[in-house]
Amino acid sequence: MTGTNPGSGGDYPERTAQMGGTRSNARADGGVAESDGAESSTSNADSSADESTESVSIAAPALGPDALERVESVLESGMLADGPEVRAFEDEFADYCGTDRAVATSNGTTALHAALEALGLEEGDGVITSSFSFVASANAIRLAGGTPIFADIDPKTYTLDPDTVERVLEERDDVVGIMPVHLYGLAAPMDDLCAIADEHDLFVVEDACQAHGAAIDGEHVGGFGDAACFSFYPTKNMTTGEGGVITTDRADVAERAASFVNHGRDVGSDGNYDHVRLGHNYRLTSVAGAIGRAQLERLPEFNRTRREHAAYYDDELASLPLETPTEPAGYRHVYHQYTISTDERDALAATLADHGVDTGVYYGTPIHRQPAYETVSTAAAALPRTERASETVLSLPVHPDLTAADRRTVVDVIHDHFHS
Repeated sequence: MTGTNPGSGGDYPERTAQMGGTRSNARADGGVAESDGAESSTSNADSSADESTESVSIAAPALGPDALERVESVLESGMLADGPEVRAFEDEFADYCGTDRAVATSNGTTALHAALEALGLEEGDGVITSSFSFVASANAIRLAGGTPIFADIDPKTYTLDPDTVERVLEERDDVVGIMPVHLYGLAAPMDDLCAIADEHDLFVVEDACQAHGAAIDGEHVGGFGDAACFSFYPTKNMTTGEGGVITTDRADVAERAASFVNHGRDVGSDGNYDHVRLGHNYRLTSVAGAIGRAQLERLPEFNRTRREHAAYYDDELASLPLETPTEPAGYRHVYHQYTISTDERDALAATLADHGVDTGVYYGTPIHRQPAYETVSTAAAALPRTERASETVLSLPVHPDLTAADRRTVVDVIHDHFHS
């Protein structure tokens, strides 16, 4: 079925991603550090070759007894709101990303909003970002008072093209920041984008809501810019049910973000009611933090399994008239989505649906073409690569719960479609 939406910010319904689904075959590796060597040689797909399949979902959260035990512990403690469990999750996630600090929030969109507020975005300030993303990327800029300015994408990676960013900067003098989107699990070209930001004295906020564990030259996303934001919606590579986090190496950004998500309280006030700035209640709960800690331990294996599924698709679909995902040299793709491109997108999606295979179109309408953006000054931007991608992309199931029978069904249906 097309149209389910595990997009960037993570604030939307998802039929296939309810928290009741606890089936999981992925293996925990006992910690959060990823191997620097070769991928694991086995996965749940390899061990389930004879399992029959009635339908293949586009997403399936993998929640096991480890998460349940942690949640039960929190419930027994009675400390259900923001507290020590959330602080521990923040510390562990910061360690995973290689950053000094992390600030947990209620979802990916609130993380983006809080990060922009913490960086001092002011009314009318321009922030360059991608229109080929979930709407939360641009919405957060507007919610913080800024103006999203859209640059075009690289047609192979679907992430911001530095050359188009440079062209925007040649035309405008109101830009104060760049928000690259790490799309589908692949990092944007951060070296080039950060160099542009340094040259023009701009801040950088990574929208990493789809990229938990993605890396460039061995360095996880989350620490390239002034801040980065992740979502833990159920369809993401790891989940807290709902939740988000800001990672940063800047103490000032972390302090202001932590204050903003807690009604503007003085972070050092030890729970008193000193509200030093305007803020929101964007806090993460301890129950969500407990789930996040369990999920973070399993994230390396989840990502390895996604990469194994992606490698299978790469091999099996190589001979067909479609484009499979790109992984540039030095990059580590974690396949939040396995997204192909074909001029037969709609017909192929219909064929897959007829055979019980869910697919997704992320994103059939770019942000600058959304009705909510008709009055935004940059809505009429010329973005031919973005427009082209919106007409051709199709995401296939790649989640860790996929079995060998599932992915074989996907491949067989696609081959039959193109050979019929």
